[in-house]
Amino acid sequence: MKKVVLLVLVFVFQFGNAQIQDAWVFFADKENVQFSIDNPLTILTQEAVDRKLLHEVLIDERDVPVTEAYVTQIKNASGITYWAKSKWMNCVYVQGTMPDIEALLNLSFVADIEWADKDLNFPNPVGTAQDKFTIENQTSRIEYNYGAAANQIEMIEGDYLHELDFTGEGMIIGVTDSGFPNFATNPAFSHVVNNNRLLGTFDFFSRTTNVEGTGQHGVNTTSDIVGFLENQFVGTAPNASLYLFRTEYGPDENPREEAWYVEALERADSLGVDVINTSLGYQEYDNPNYTHTYEDLNGVTTFAARGANIAFEKGMILVTSAGNAGNGFGTVATPADAIGLLAVGAVNAAGNYASFSSRGPTVDGRIKPDVMAQGQGSAVIRENGTVDFSNGTSFSSPILAGAVTCLWQSKPDAKNYEIMQIVRETASIYNNPTDEMGYGVANFRDAYNALHNLGIEDQFLNNNFAVYPNPVKDILNISFPQNVTNAEITLYNILGKEVMRTQVTASGNQVMLSSLPQGIYIATVIAEETKNSFKIIKQ
Repeated sequence: MKKVVLLVLVFVFQFGNAQIQDAWVFFADKENVQFSIDNPLTILTQEAVDRKLLHEVLIDERDVPVTEAYVTQIKNASGITYWAKSKWMNCVYVQGTMPDIEALLNLSFVADIEWADKDLNFPNPVGTAQDKFTIENQTSRIEYNYGAAANQIEMIEGDYLHELDFTGEGMIIGVTDSGFPNFATNPAFSHVVNNNRLLGTFDFFSRTTNVEGTGQHGVNTTSDIVGFLENQFVGTAPNASLYLFRTEYGPDENPREEAWYVEALERADSLGVDVINTSLGYQEYDNPNYTHTYEDLNGVTTFAARGANIAFEKGMILVTSAGNAGNGFGTVATPADAIGLLAVGAVNAAGNYASFSSRGPTVDGRIKPDVMAQGQGSAVIRENGTVDFSNGTSFSSPILAGAVTCLWQSKPDAKNYEIMQIVRETASIYNNPTDEMGYGVANFRDAYNALHNLGIEDQFLNNNFAVYPNPVKDILNISFPQNVTNAEITLYNILGKEVMRTQVTASGNQVMLSSLPQGIYIATVIAEETKNSFKIIKQ
């Protein structure tokens, strides 16, 4: 009997080693770092450099590309399939057997391996994968006949921005999705193509510029941003320019899609993109060992959330669908859980919560979704150029993303976090948020007025924490909202690792940061009824 058991154990071990695994392989360094930072046009476009200067965003080592010689050696390694790379994380995403992947540690430039199967890193419960698309089958004022899109735009008062001539002109939006078939010939996008506002495309699966992909989901979502059919349909930012990125492979659910998503964010940042819409979310994978647990969705753990937070630090605004799980999973999907983005839930045509919309809060107690837009009965353009209606937070997200773009167009020197916070604080139930509705339905008339009239700042400070100075060298001061006397502040580095946690009071409101190295951190300040997150630059 002992021999039989031993043989079984040996077989299981050998079988496990023979299985194909997915992993991120992290590198120890990069080449030409200082030269690249001193000469940013060697690694970024002029548009990207201009945006960073406008918003006072630092150019740092994360902007420097991954060393291609390292990537080449990984590609040529025995038994390894290469899928993606990330300059922000300085890593590549690969597949192979455990022995083949572990052999990469013998390369002098490989620092670490992070397995998609979390059991290989630490114990992790698993689940069953589900299809993420199951539920979604100038000088004069502008006046549009919005047609079928009227309700979804007027609900959030995006039409108010259009009347003020803010239609996305001069702004750049990136869209990550599963594919954009017949985009160039679709009549709803002819104004984009004919006016040279389709700036570029890339498919991270095929590594080509052909983004036809699988299914028409990307066409539907993008139509809610820039779609235009006279007297039939108008998107929320019809005159914006676009980059289209395919980051999904339809036949399966695999964490490499998170790697492609982050790679798309990096490319968007280097191209000068202002706003990113992502109508995708990740939680369950075909291999249940790769599935994210509830505890993973704390805004700083998953690869997608980590990348989203860096994109926020780089000055972009990310708008992301909250997910279509209702209360089935207990929180939003990733990257919607990330601290540095706007997660958008769905309401129906009357502005009431749509039951399929994923609810919050996040694992660490933050309000998610951030805001709501129409996602039940949303008007969209199909692949053949006809108007139809669909359900899902996949559509509330781009509706919101286009409006955010127009708002930012009205004050382009505003910081990304200022725009995001104003969108939250002018939503319908900001003072009484709920797990279902977050801060409520967005209101871009109020957001515009708040952005251009500083009176709202006093009201905001009365109800929220603030931190100063920022950038900070040694001592960070925390301003307390009215009627709050005690709080806890936690700082995370760019990889989502907690580096400091301490208690503060209204009278003892200073935190010493001199022991922390220079860099960018996320500070979360929590009291009983109030929670705020801030990007902190440590000098």
